[in-house]
Amino acid sequence: MKLKLDENLGQRGFEAFQRSGHDVSSVHLQHMEGATDQEVFEVCRAEARVVITLDLDFSNPLVFDPRPTVGVAVIRLSRNPTPSELAAAVTRLIVALDENSIDGSLWVVHQDRIRVWSPAEAEEV
Repeated sequence: MKLKLDENLGQRGFEAFQRSGHDVSSVHLQHMEGATDQEVFEVCRAEARVVITLDLDFSNPLVFDPRPTVGVAVIRLSRNPTPSELAAAVTRLIVALDENSIDGSLWVVHQDRIRVWSPAEAEEV
């Protein structure tokens, strides 16, 4: 699967997705630091890449409609997350991407669950 990590995800996350066999790019690699959320969203849509971010603005499907995209994944953590909490959420997302289609959906990834918004219904994976 083709993924793009927003600038708020670091090298460890990048390497974890890469090790799991995904085609990973990042805002940093494309020199898009400081780009607006809308610009990142549009580039991901044009490149057919899943947006992966910690930015909660992407969790509003009325603003960032996932339907015309290959998917949006927002990692949602506690206010001051530890590296192990982030690693657990990334691992949960990797497993879910291997087992489910994110196409046209918004996934909000927590340490212990994933909330799914799709046009048809909301569910948990």
